[in-house]
Amino acid sequence: MEKKRLLDKLGRPLRDLRISVTDRCNFRCSYCMPAEIFDKDFMFLPKDDVLTFEEIKRLSTLFVKAAGIEKLRITGGEPLVRKDLTRLVRMLSEVEGIKDIAMTTNGALLAKHAKDLKAAGLHRVTISLDSLDDERFRKINGRNIGVAQIFEGIEAAKEAGLGVKLNMVVQRGMNEDDILPMVRHFKDTSIILRFIEFMDVGNTNGWNLDQVVSKKEIFERINKEIPIEPIKPNYEGEVATRFRFKDNGNEIGIISSVTDAFCSSCSRARLSADGKLVTCLFASKGHDLRDLMRSGASDEAMIDRMAEIWTGRHDRYSEERLSNTDKKQIRKIEMSHIGG
Repeated sequence: MEKKRLLDKLGRPLRDLRISVTDRCNFRCSYCMPAEIFDKDFMFLPKDDVLTFEEIKRLSTLFVKAAGIEKLRITGGEPLVRKDLTRLVRMLSEVEGIKDIAMTTNGALLAKHAKDLKAAGLHRVTISLDSLDDERFRKINGRNIGVAQIFEGIEAAKEAGLGVKLNMVVQRGMNEDDILPMVRHFKDTSIILRFIEFMDVGNTNGWNLDQVVSKKEIFERINKEIPIEPIKPNYEGEVATRFRFKDNGNEIGIISSVTDAFCSSCSRARLSADGKLVTCLFASKGHDLRDLMRSGASDEAMIDRMAEIWTGRHDRYSEERLSNTDKKQIRKIEMSHIGG
Protein backbone atom coordinates (compact mmCIF):
# COMPACT_ATOMS: atom_id res chain seq x y z
CA MET A 1 0.00 0.00 0.00
CA GLU A 2 1.43 3.38 -1.01
CA LYS A 3 2.01 5.74 1.87
CA LYS A 4 -0.02 8.90 2.13
CA ARG A 5 1.99 11.98 1.21
CA LEU A 6 1.16 15.61 1.82
CA LEU A 7 2.49 18.01 -0.81
CA ASP A 8 2.98 21.73 -0.23
CA LYS A 9 2.40 24.54 -2.74
CA LEU A 10 5.73 23.77 -4.42
CA GLY A 11 5.12 20.03 -4.60
CA ARG A 12 7.39 19.11 -1.67
CA PRO A 13 6.30 16.12 0.45
CA LEU A 14 6.42 16.02 4.24
CA ARG A 15 8.86 13.22 5.11
CA ASP A 16 10.67 14.12 8.34
CA LEU A 17 9.71 15.67 11.67
CA ARG A 18 12.22 17.42 13.92
CA ILE A 19 11.07 17.71 17.51
CA SER A 20 12.51 20.29 19.89
CA VAL A 21 12.10 19.03 23.44
CA THR A 22 13.45 22.12 25.22
CA ASP A 23 14.53 25.70 24.53
CA ARG A 24 17.30 25.43 27.14
CA CYS A 25 20.94 24.55 26.58
CA ASN A 26 24.10 24.04 28.61
CA PHE A 27 26.18 25.81 25.91
CA ARG A 28 26.14 29.46 24.85
CA CYS A 29 27.45 29.26 21.29
CA SER A 30 27.58 32.68 19.65
CA TYR A 31 25.79 31.53 16.48
CA CYS A 32 22.81 30.15 18.38
CA MET A 33 22.47 31.33 22.01
CA PRO A 34 25.00 34.11 22.66
CA ALA A 35 25.69 34.51 26.37
CA GLU A 36 25.10 38.25 26.37
CA ILE A 37 21.47 37.63 25.34
CA PHE A 38 20.70 34.26 26.92
CA ASP A 39 21.97 35.23 30.37
CA LYS A 40 20.64 34.49 33.87
CA ASP A 41 17.80 36.98 33.35
CA PHE A 42 16.60 35.50 30.06
CA MET A 43 13.02 34.25 30.21
CA PHE A 44 12.93 30.66 28.96
CA LEU A 45 9.65 28.86 28.36
CA PRO A 46 7.69 28.09 31.53
CA LYS A 47 7.40 24.36 32.20
CA ASP A 48 3.66 24.31 31.55
CA ASP A 49 4.19 25.76 28.07
CA VAL A 50 6.51 22.94 27.01
CA LEU A 51 4.99 19.84 25.44
CA THR A 52 4.82 16.79 27.69
CA PHE A 53 6.27 13.49 26.46
CA GLU A 54 2.73 12.16 26.06
CA GLU A 55 1.80 15.15 23.88
CA ILE A 56 4.93 14.68 21.76
CA LYS A 57 4.09 11.02 21.24
CA ARG A 58 0.52 11.82 20.26
CA LEU A 59 1.59 14.47 17.77
CA SER A 60 4.24 12.16 16.30
CA THR A 61 1.63 9.45 15.88
CA LEU A 62 -0.68 11.89 14.12
CA PHE A 63 2.11 13.03 11.77
CA VAL A 64 2.57 9.39 10.75
CA LYS A 65 -1.15 9.10 10.04
CA ALA A 66 -1.32 12.46 8.26
CA ALA A 67 1.76 12.15 6.06
CA GLY A 68 3.34 8.72 6.46
CA ILE A 69 6.53 10.09 7.99
CA GLU A 70 9.09 7.50 9.06
CA LYS A 71 11.90 9.62 10.50
CA LEU A 72 12.04 11.64 13.72
CA ARG A 73 14.90 13.80 14.96
CA ILE A 74 15.03 14.99 18.57
CA THR A 75 16.55 18.45 18.97
CA GLY A 76 16.60 21.43 21.34
CA GLY A 77 18.10 23.60 22.69
CA GLU A 78 20.17 20.75 24.00
CA PRO A 79 17.83 17.76 24.23
CA LEU A 80 19.84 16.01 26.95
CA VAL A 81 19.09 18.77 29.46
CA ARG A 82 15.46 17.58 29.33
CA LYS A 83 14.94 15.28 32.28
CA ASP A 84 14.34 11.59 31.53
CA LEU A 85 14.73 11.98 27.76
CA THR A 86 15.35 8.24 27.45
CA ARG A 87 11.70 7.66 28.36
CA LEU A 88 10.60 9.85 25.45
CA VAL A 89 12.82 7.93 23.03
CA ARG A 90 11.28 4.68 24.26
CA MET A 91 7.79 6.10 23.78
CA LEU A 92 8.56 7.31 20.25
CA SER A 93 10.08 3.96 19.32
CA GLU A 94 6.67 2.46 20.03
CA VAL A 95 4.94 4.63 17.41
CA GLU A 96 3.87 2.39 14.55
CA GLY A 97 5.44 3.49 11.27
CA ILE A 98 8.51 5.21 12.72
CA LYS A 99 11.64 3.50 11.41
CA ASP A 100 14.41 5.92 12.37
CA ILE A 101 14.94 8.09 15.46
CA ALA A 102 17.95 10.41 15.56
CA MET A 103 19.12 13.14 17.90
CA THR A 104 21.18 16.30 17.50
CA THR A 105 23.27 17.12 20.56
CA ASN A 106 26.34 19.08 21.62
CA GLY A 107 27.63 15.84 23.13
CA ALA A 108 28.59 17.21 26.53
CA LEU A 109 26.14 14.94 28.40
CA LEU A 110 26.16 12.06 25.93
CA ALA A 111 28.67 9.82 27.70
CA LYS A 112 26.25 9.44 30.61
CA HIS A 113 23.22 8.60 28.46
CA ALA A 114 24.39 6.93 25.22
CA LYS A 115 23.92 3.31 26.28
CA ASP A 116 20.42 3.89 27.68
CA LEU A 117 19.38 5.93 24.66
CA LYS A 118 20.41 3.13 22.32
CA ALA A 119 18.52 0.59 24.42
CA ALA A 120 15.44 2.82 24.34
CA GLY A 121 15.40 2.89 20.54
CA LEU A 122 17.63 5.75 19.39
CA HIS A 123 19.47 4.91 16.16
CA ARG A 124 21.79 7.83 15.44
CA VAL A 125 23.30 10.99 16.91
CA THR A 126 24.64 14.09 15.23
CA ILE A 127 27.14 15.84 17.49
CA SER A 128 28.18 19.47 17.15
CA LEU A 129 31.93 20.04 17.34
CA ASP A 130 33.24 23.35 16.00
CA SER A 131 36.95 22.99 16.72
CA LEU A 132 39.59 20.55 17.93
CA ASP A 133 41.55 23.42 19.45
CA ASP A 134 40.58 23.27 23.12
CA GLU A 135 40.97 26.98 23.85
CA ARG A 136 38.96 27.97 20.78
CA PHE A 137 36.28 25.41 21.48
CA ARG A 138 35.84 26.66 25.05
CA LYS A 139 35.45 30.18 23.68
CA ILE A 140 32.89 29.10 21.08
CA ASN A 141 30.70 27.13 23.49
CA GLY A 142 30.77 29.91 26.07
CA ARG A 143 30.73 27.49 29.00
CA ASN A 144 34.42 26.54 29.24
CA ILE A 145 33.68 22.94 28.25
CA GLY A 146 36.69 21.22 26.71
CA VAL A 147 36.99 19.06 23.62
CA ALA A 148 37.82 15.99 25.72
CA GLN A 149 34.29 15.92 27.18
CA ILE A 150 32.79 15.80 23.69
CA PHE A 151 35.13 12.99 22.67
CA GLU A 152 33.94 11.02 25.69
CA GLY A 153 30.42 11.39 24.31
CA ILE A 154 31.52 10.37 20.81
CA GLU A 155 33.24 7.23 22.09
CA ALA A 156 30.28 6.33 24.31
CA ALA A 157 27.91 6.66 21.37
CA LYS A 158 30.11 4.44 19.20
CA GLU A 159 30.44 1.83 21.94
CA ALA A 160 26.67 1.82 22.41
CA GLY A 161 26.19 1.07 18.72
CA LEU A 162 24.76 4.44 17.71
CA GLY A 163 25.53 5.88 14.30
CA VAL A 164 27.61 9.06 14.68
CA LYS A 165 27.96 12.15 12.52
CA LEU A 166 29.73 15.38 13.43
CA ASN A 167 28.62 18.87 12.43
CA MET A 168 30.97 21.86 12.39
CA VAL A 169 29.54 25.35 11.85
CA VAL A 170 32.19 27.35 10.00
CA GLN A 171 32.37 31.06 10.74
CA ARG A 172 34.94 33.35 9.15
CA GLY A 173 37.18 34.96 11.72
CA MET A 174 36.27 32.28 14.23
CA ASN A 175 37.21 28.77 13.14
CA GLU A 176 37.78 28.51 9.37
CA ASP A 177 41.38 27.47 10.08
CA ASP A 178 40.00 24.39 11.85
CA ILE A 179 38.52 22.88 8.67
CA LEU A 180 41.62 20.93 7.66
CA PRO A 181 42.57 19.75 11.19
CA MET A 182 39.04 18.35 11.53
CA VAL A 183 39.30 16.58 8.17
CA ARG A 184 42.70 15.11 8.99
CA HIS A 185 41.45 13.84 12.34
CA PHE A 186 38.27 12.11 11.13
CA LYS A 187 38.92 11.11 7.50
CA ASP A 188 40.11 7.59 8.37
CA THR A 189 37.38 6.91 10.91
CA SER A 190 33.81 5.65 10.60
CA ILE A 191 32.49 9.08 11.61
CA ILE A 192 31.03 11.31 8.88
CA LEU A 193 32.10 14.93 9.26
CA ARG A 194 29.90 17.68 7.85
CA PHE A 195 30.64 21.39 7.55
CA ILE A 196 27.77 23.89 7.84
CA GLU A 197 27.75 27.40 6.41
CA PHE A 198 27.10 30.02 9.10
CA MET A 199 23.36 30.76 8.88
CA ASP A 200 21.16 33.68 9.89
CA VAL A 201 18.92 31.63 12.17
CA GLY A 202 17.06 33.64 14.80
CA ASN A 203 17.67 37.30 15.61
CA THR A 204 20.61 37.32 18.02
CA ASN A 205 23.66 35.75 16.36
CA GLY A 206 24.89 38.87 14.55
CA TRP A 207 24.87 37.15 11.18
CA ASN A 208 26.63 38.87 8.31
CA LEU A 209 27.22 37.48 4.83
CA ASP A 210 30.90 38.37 5.12
CA GLN A 211 31.23 35.80 7.92
CA VAL A 212 30.02 32.96 5.71
CA VAL A 213 32.68 30.55 4.48
CA SER A 214 31.03 29.22 1.34
CA LYS A 215 30.58 25.63 0.24
CA LYS A 216 32.92 26.35 -2.66
CA GLU A 217 35.68 27.64 -0.37
CA ILE A 218 35.28 24.75 2.07
CA PHE A 219 35.50 22.27 -0.80
CA GLU A 220 38.58 23.96 -2.25
CA ARG A 221 40.38 24.10 1.11
CA ILE A 222 39.86 20.37 1.60
CA ASN A 223 40.40 19.23 -1.98
CA LYS A 224 43.68 21.10 -2.31
CA GLU A 225 45.30 18.94 0.39
CA ILE A 226 43.08 15.86 0.51
CA PRO A 227 41.33 15.13 -2.82
CA ILE A 228 37.59 14.53 -2.62
CA GLU A 229 34.91 13.89 -5.23
CA PRO A 230 31.11 14.26 -5.23
CA ILE A 231 28.80 11.31 -4.68
CA LYS A 232 25.05 10.97 -5.10
CA PRO A 233 22.59 11.85 -2.30
CA ASN A 234 21.29 9.00 -0.18
CA TYR A 235 17.75 10.23 -0.76
CA GLU A 236 15.84 13.11 -2.29
CA GLY A 237 15.96 16.16 -0.03
CA GLU A 238 19.17 15.27 1.80
CA VAL A 239 20.55 18.49 3.26
CA ALA A 240 24.26 17.74 2.89
CA THR A 241 26.11 17.64 -0.40
CA ARG A 242 28.07 14.39 -0.14
CA PHE A 243 31.70 13.81 -1.10
CA ARG A 244 34.16 10.96 -0.61
CA PHE A 245 37.88 10.90 -0.09
CA LYS A 246 39.60 9.55 -3.16
CA ASP A 247 42.15 7.60 -1.14
CA ASN A 248 39.79 5.65 1.13
CA GLY A 249 36.20 6.20 -0.03
CA ASN A 250 35.03 7.55 3.33
CA GLU A 251 32.32 10.21 3.30
CA ILE A 252 32.36 13.90 4.12
CA GLY A 253 29.63 16.52 3.61
CA ILE A 254 28.89 20.22 3.29
CA ILE A 255 25.56 21.82 4.24
CA SER A 256 25.16 25.03 2.28
CA SER A 257 21.86 26.72 3.02
CA VAL A 258 23.35 30.15 2.27
CA THR A 259 25.30 29.93 -1.01
CA ASP A 260 23.70 26.83 -2.53
CA ALA A 261 20.24 26.56 -1.02
CA PHE A 262 18.21 23.35 -1.09
CA CYS A 263 14.74 24.79 -0.47
CA SER A 264 13.35 23.11 -3.59
CA SER A 265 13.70 19.67 -2.00
CA CYS A 266 13.08 20.52 1.68
CA SER A 267 10.73 17.97 3.22
CA ARG A 268 11.21 18.74 6.93
CA ALA A 269 8.72 20.06 9.44
CA ARG A 270 9.71 21.25 12.90
CA LEU A 271 7.78 20.99 16.13
CA SER A 272 8.89 23.61 18.64
CA ALA A 273 9.27 22.96 22.34
CA ASP A 274 5.99 24.78 22.97
CA GLY A 275 4.05 22.90 20.31
CA LYS A 276 4.25 25.13 17.26
CA LEU A 277 4.45 23.50 13.83
CA VAL A 278 7.17 25.39 11.95
CA THR A 279 7.54 24.86 8.20
CA CYS A 280 10.93 26.54 7.69
CA LEU A 281 14.07 26.88 9.79
CA PHE A 282 13.95 30.63 9.07
CA ALA A 283 10.23 31.11 9.75
CA SER A 284 9.00 34.16 11.63
CA LYS A 285 6.23 32.21 13.38
CA GLY A 286 4.79 28.76 13.85
CA HIS A 287 1.30 27.27 13.89
CA ASP A 288 -0.02 26.36 17.33
CA LEU A 289 -0.82 22.67 17.71
CA ARG A 290 -0.42 22.57 21.49
CA ASP A 291 -3.41 24.71 22.37
CA LEU A 292 -5.54 22.97 19.76
CA MET A 293 -4.61 19.62 21.27
CA ARG A 294 -5.11 20.80 24.85
CA SER A 295 -8.53 22.18 23.95
CA GLY A 296 -9.69 18.61 23.34
CA ALA A 297 -9.43 18.42 19.55
CA SER A 298 -9.97 14.96 18.08
CA ASP A 299 -7.28 13.12 16.16
CA GLU A 300 -9.18 13.83 12.94
CA ALA A 301 -9.27 17.55 13.66
CA MET A 302 -5.57 17.57 14.48
CA ILE A 303 -4.69 15.70 11.28
CA ASP A 304 -6.82 18.08 9.23
CA ARG A 305 -5.01 21.05 10.74
CA MET A 306 -1.58 19.53 10.11
CA ALA A 307 -2.52 18.84 6.50
CA GLU A 308 -3.87 22.36 6.07
CA ILE A 309 -0.62 23.88 7.34
CA TRP A 310 1.67 21.75 5.17
CA THR A 311 -0.38 21.97 1.96
CA GLY A 312 -0.44 25.76 2.37
CA ARG A 313 3.35 25.95 2.75
CA HIS A 314 5.41 27.92 0.21
CA ASP A 315 8.58 28.74 2.19
CA ARG A 316 11.82 29.16 0.27
CA TYR A 317 13.69 31.61 2.45
CA SER A 318 17.22 30.49 1.65
CA GLU A 319 16.67 30.72 -2.09
CA GLU A 320 15.49 34.30 -1.64
CA ARG A 321 18.11 35.35 0.91
CA LEU A 322 20.97 36.47 -1.32
CA SER A 323 18.74 38.86 -3.23
CA ASN A 324 17.51 40.36 0.04
CA THR A 325 20.23 40.50 2.69
CA ASP A 326 18.58 43.18 4.84
CA LYS A 327 17.38 40.85 7.57
CA LYS A 328 16.47 43.59 10.03
CA GLN A 329 12.97 43.57 8.60
CA ILE A 330 12.49 39.84 9.13
CA ARG A 331 12.10 38.58 12.68
CA LYS A 332 12.72 34.85 12.92
CA ILE A 333 12.12 32.17 15.53
CA GLU A 334 15.23 31.51 17.63
CA MET A 335 17.01 28.26 16.76
CA SER A 336 16.93 27.25 20.43
CA HIS A 337 13.15 26.82 20.06
CA ILE A 338 13.18 24.66 16.93
CA GLY A 339 16.59 23.00 16.65
CA GLY A 340 18.74 22.91 13.52
